[in-house]
Amino acid sequence: MDLRRLDDLTERTPPLAIVIPLALVVVITVADTVSPREVFLSPLLVVAPALTASFAGPWRTALIALFAVGGQLLVADVTGESGTQPRVWQLVALVVLSILLVFFSYVREGRSRQLSRVRLVAETAQRVLLRPPPEQVGPLRIAWRYLAAEDDAQMGGDLFAVTRRRPDLTRVMIGDVRGKGLPAIGEASAVLGAFRETARYCDTLPGLVAALEERVIRDMEEVAESREDPGEHFITALLLELPDGGGPVRVASCGHPPPLVIGADGRIGTPECTAPVPPLGTGLLPMAGVHADELPYGDGDTLLLYTDGLIEARSRQGVFYPLAERVAAFPPALSPEDLLDHLRDDLLHHTGGRLADDAALLAITRTGPADTPAGGPAL
Repeated sequence: MDLRRLDDLTERTPPLAIVIPLALVVVITVADTVSPREVFLSPLLVVAPALTASFAGPWRTALIALFAVGGQLLVADVTGESGTQPRVWQLVALVVLSILLVFFSYVREGRSRQLSRVRLVAETAQRVLLRPPPEQVGPLRIAWRYLAAEDDAQMGGDLFAVTRRRPDLTRVMIGDVRGKGLPAIGEASAVLGAFRETARYCDTLPGLVAALEERVIRDMEEVAESREDPGEHFITALLLELPDGGGPVRVASCGHPPPLVIGADGRIGTPECTAPVPPLGTGLLPMAGVHADELPYGDGDTLLLYTDGLIEARSRQGVFYPLAERVAAFPPALSPEDLLDHLRDDLLHHTGGRLADDAALLAITRTGPADTPAGGPAL
């Protein structure tokens, strides 16, 4: 969004919306002129500027208020009551209320601009922090979604990153920081920075997990907010290594849910990591090292990575979201983008339109050799 466009957010109202308060002024004015003299309908003219103030800025509210005052004066002149006490007080009340409505619209417009700027900053910060991957990385086609639990929230402790280890390897991480709010964002930033730096030079996936553990423990001392969040600080993470030349994908789990494998033939695989290790930041990596599992992953297959906000989402009856069962019911051969669109819509339908926790989603499809750009973009 362009910052220069924020100044007139509330003034960008559909033209037809202004017709309604104008029509109210005309109808009330005509009705008051033809009604019996003991019936006073012109006080209802204040409805027109009040309605305008609810959706338009101060200038349009003032314009409708002037029309309403003009209607009041016209009624008084036509009925020959322009100097009577009731008509004078009705006019004074309309003017005072119109001024208050214009002031209310001015204040609301300022707060609306402020909120728009806050949302813009939050969205920009999220994109800088997460740095969403391009649609194509080597032979991989990638789509992502971040589903926020709160309507106005744009970021939190769920994270993901994709990076290349030249010349023919892609590494992926998805994770979830314990906690919420600003402390979780700081910890997520530290983890993402550590992954993007270490993923480029570590030779093996277990070596990458060990390097991340060391970096996270050191960085957590600087970014963790112990006063606001005195509990434990750790990050569940799933790390993957995907070679360009084909073959199985290597997966290491640090207390994170395993991926869902969607085959090109429609089969759904729900592998379990044989030797998961504790989350990053706990200092509890086993002395024997980290074990990486191998999962079959051929051309046309899709890996669905997610945080626990997806599988722990409950329906109104308290039923957890049955991920594998629901994905199996989707149309076959969906693109990564379409898969995540279906998944988001189905999840919101399951939960009744509200999420209790944020959820980050990544869908990664291996394309055929003919669709693979040379080398892929640098990340």
